[in-house]
Amino acid sequence: MKLADRMARLGTETAFEVLAKAKALEAQGRDIVHLEIGEPDFDTPAHIREATKKAIDEGYTHYGPAPGIPELRKAIAESIGAARNITVNSDQVVVTLGAKPIIFFSILALAQAGDEVIYPDPGFPIYESVINFTGARQVPIPLREEKEFRFDVDELRPLINDRTKMIILNSPHNPTGGMLSPSDLEAVAEMVRGRDIVILSDEVYEFILYENKFHSIASLPGMQEKTIILHGFSKTYAMTGWRLGFGVMPEWLAECITQLQVNSNSCPNSFIQYGGIAAIKGPQDESRKMVAEFKRRRDVIVDGLNHLDGVSCLTPGGAFYVFPNIKDLIKQTGKDTKELAEYFLKEAGIAVLSGTAFGEYGEGYLRLSYANSVENIQKAVQRMDEAIRKL
Repeated sequence: MKLADRMARLGTETAFEVLAKAKALEAQGRDIVHLEIGEPDFDTPAHIREATKKAIDEGYTHYGPAPGIPELRKAIAESIGAARNITVNSDQVVVTLGAKPIIFFSILALAQAGDEVIYPDPGFPIYESVINFTGARQVPIPLREEKEFRFDVDELRPLINDRTKMIILNSPHNPTGGMLSPSDLEAVAEMVRGRDIVILSDEVYEFILYENKFHSIASLPGMQEKTIILHGFSKTYAMTGWRLGFGVMPEWLAECITQLQVNSNSCPNSFIQYGGIAAIKGPQDESRKMVAEFKRRRDVIVDGLNHLDGVSCLTPGGAFYVFPNIKDLIKQTGKDTKELAEYFLKEAGIAVLSGTAFGEYGEGYLRLSYANSVENIQKAVQRMDEAIRKL
């Protein structure tokens, strides 16, 4: 039987493909250091787990409202509003099974053939995949190392036209750990005011910051009504397997996103949402400890990578990824980015991602997640050093 043509336009997330390869090697007895998957290696805080178990025991195991239970939506609205100094009401919040559905539903609801969507490159691969799936035109905005992986506003300006339907922002950024500055956000706001353009602002890594302060474009005058805030619980609270995310957006769009949710998965899981309430309203100590440990790991991996022949690495301001430059290594070895990523996995037992998994401007870079122990990070750097010497 033949698949619909649009299935050929749907991409994937390479991290899960590399994870599968790494697991297959482990099944053969290989010792693999996992730096490919963006998943905190900490347990979900106990008070979140207890609140969820309590909800199960109290019978919250049935269908709930399609956009999420009122208590969680209210907690999200208050938290997002307070952090950004804006007024958010519960009707602007849609709770989803992880944060990805907000990407999928938003682009599906707003973009169609003939429209254009601007997105960061390198960037989270699902952006490009869903844009392509809808039939809209993909318009990448390069993130360059010399700009600390921020886009150049002078490059963005000519990309915006009457066909532009959406601009996707992501700060702190996956895969580079870079961050947009307040002046960057002001420039984007200036470009879209008065235009029929929506901003999809991916703020999933809001709380995983080091020396920097978080800024949201939704806080700027006139921008809340043009912005979809994409957020979730996976990274901040080590809740990746729980699949709990949300979007904050204008009410008219929240109604559309809810309709898409009804047509796809009916509603988010009921009892898990009570864990979400506990996450927002409960103690934040464990999350702060996790971020402090990520900072320690960041410093170890950046220092280690910068001591490798043919490798250089900027210090990221947020998230838990580094995006080392391996262009000199490519010149020295004659191997391209994908080949080197594969070499490190098969020959050195280190699972990393090629920068090209995040777009064409990722050529010449690798993405490594430091959501692993310092001991394993040091082991990975040592193995990379040995593998490079063999090359």
